[in-house]
Amino acid sequence: MPHIEEQHQRSDRDRARDDQRVMTFAEWCDDNSFSESTGRRIRKAGTGPRFIELSDRRIGVTISENRRWQNARAARA
Repeated sequence: MPHIEEQHQRSDRDRARDDQRVMTFAEWCDDNSFSESTGRRIRKAGTGPRFIELSDRRIGVTISENRRWQNARAARA
């Protein structure tokens, strides 16, 4: 049976890996409970998170960047 410390190290690594996972634009909109057209308006206004260009026609956002953006919006409310 693994020690508690080993479990914490593993969960920290998993959490760090998850934070760097890239959501597609559609996933980002879905996770934030708004439509893709609203997501496009947010992005165009420059008030959204920092996006990553996945290809010439696809963008995404990391889990950690989405969390940062959400926290910044909560702080203003």
